[in-house]
Amino acid sequence: MMGLARRAVSYYVNKTGRGPGIFKWFCKPNGYQWAKYLARWGSLHSVGTGVWINVGCNITDPSLVRLGNNVGLSDCTLFGHDGVIGIFAERFNVKLDSVGPVDIRDNCFVGHGAIIMPRVTIGPDSIVAAGAVVTKDVPPGVVVGGNPAKVICTIEELIRKLETRCNTYPWMDMIRERKGAYDPSVEPTLMAMRVQYFFGEPPK
Repeated sequence: MMGLARRAVSYYVNKTGRGPGIFKWFCKPNGYQWAKYLARWGSLHSVGTGVWINVGCNITDPSLVRLGNNVGLSDCTLFGHDGVIGIFAERFNVKLDSVGPVDIRDNCFVGHGAIIMPRVTIGPDSIVAAGAVVTKDVPPGVVVGGNPAKVICTIEELIRKLETRCNTYPWMDMIRERKGAYDPSVEPTLMAMRVQYFFGEPPK
């Protein structure tokens, strides 16, 4: 019964654009479902294919945001404006407009808590680390982190590092054989193996 109610709410919200709050609370959409809703009703400039957006992502100026294909947005913030304009107008009697686009190209990931400022292009094939504050363009194929964000390494270097680390994990055969990035049929076993490996005892 609950599943039927969730499907009905999801259908209504995606059909009409109304009730995004109830959609998030009641239906608990995954990142692909939320991105699909935003692509249709979120007023973003454009959204590519294979995009996922966590429901905790904050996009302040959707019309100034362009997302390429295979983009992942964690609980990050994308700014399209500078909030000091109102203060300047009141204090210094100047009329200014400080806005700009956020352009995230294909195959990019923006980590939890990261902040992307206006007039910034990310990627393609780049990663913004968790907590980074990006104030200028990010070159293709790199990982950036810190405040302000700076290049940490290339994507190729990150992949080599991860491959070396993964070679020590006893569950990698399961990872290679599972369907997609998350397979409910094997996740409990994987988690038990991870806890045992890292802490030396089974999960409680």
